[in-house]
Amino acid sequence: MNTKPIDLKAAQAAAVEAAQAVGALLRRNLHATKRADKVTQHDIKLELDVRSQKRIEKTLHHVFPDVALLGEEGTAGPEDADWRWVVDPIDGTVNFAYGIPHACVSIALQHRTERAVASTYEDGYQTLVGVVYDPFCDELWTAAQGGPARLNGRVIHVSPRRKLGEAILSIGFSKTKEDLEATFPYFVDIIHRVRKLRIMGSAALALTYVACGRFDAYIERGIRIWDIAAGGFIVERAGGQFFREALGDHAYRMISSNGLLHRHLRVP
Repeated sequence: MNTKPIDLKAAQAAAVEAAQAVGALLRRNLHATKRADKVTQHDIKLELDVRSQKRIEKTLHHVFPDVALLGEEGTAGPEDADWRWVVDPIDGTVNFAYGIPHACVSIALQHRTERAVASTYEDGYQTLVGVVYDPFCDELWTAAQGGPARLNGRVIHVSPRRKLGEAILSIGFSKTKEDLEATFPYFVDIIHRVRKLRIMGSAALALTYVACGRFDAYIERGIRIWDIAAGGFIVERAGGQFFREALGDHAYRMISSNGLLHRHLRVP
């Protein structure tokens, strides 16, 4: 296994390059006819998902050949590698498949650690770099361990709102019947207690919207690690709070918030 330290600045630059390259591909194909590899009631897998991840993998491997990759469209390298990329090539695939310009590329760099800190995932990995790119708004969120979160180079912070009744909350409905049925009662309850509730269809963007204060919180059950690894880290670096609990098979129930509203919220 590779125990050599990684230059986080160089890692962030490589992730930005990969995300922007795939973002350009998504822009070109937003209104094109798309080929679906798999369609279920609540999800779509596109041929472009696979092609985009392969392009990301090629870009990252060129700079960091010894770093493994865990992605929505497959893995590369050993499962117990000291370093790994966590990649969602198109977060918001259903939006994208329908021509809705609300989707993004999400890339995180994680390091395996034996220290039990709050930001460590259940399999022992901790995010040290997060990059999320929205190619349709040309918005790039970045963060690296020890530094602030940024949007297009500008330092960002979570919102200062303290009252739930003034908050905008985003909620996600995952793909399984169990997760949908667990979430719906909470949706019915919380909608009466917040100013507005939004269902946008991209977890990574919901997280970055919390990080820059557009949303005050985001909640979802059944979300996968590649949806949240970069965005959750960006929320933390922006001064927010990111709680998740493992459900198995890289799935989580999670709350991200500005921290001030966290006590008013719960995970379905």
